[in-house]
Amino acid sequence: MVKINFTDHAGTTRTVDVEPGATVMEAAIRNAIPGIEAECGGACACATCHVYVDEAWRAKVGDPTPMEEDMLDFGYDVRPNSRLSCQIKVTDELDGVQFSTPERQA
Repeated sequence: MVKINFTDHAGTTRTVDVEPGATVMEAAIRNAIPGIEAECGGACACATCHVYVDEAWRAKVGDPTPMEEDMLDFGYDVRPNSRLSCQIKVTDELDGVQFSTPERQA
């Protein structure tokens, strides 16, 4: 299992265990992480699973695809470290990764 840390805008962190191969969005939905709605179900057709990747993890998580960048245009408070959690596959290399959610998604 891979441990993923989610911090909300108020600073509360929740750590969840995730099977490799799932997406970060699937992990968030299964564990009722506040601020991640995933209205499109992971089809990269909305921005309701927007997260910020902790700077220390950006290289391991990787950059968004062009399609993901287009969808991030619809997100709130997009930053250089913004990603759609539906587009991030969980791997063993991401054990301990840290994500946070935008305040406006709360």
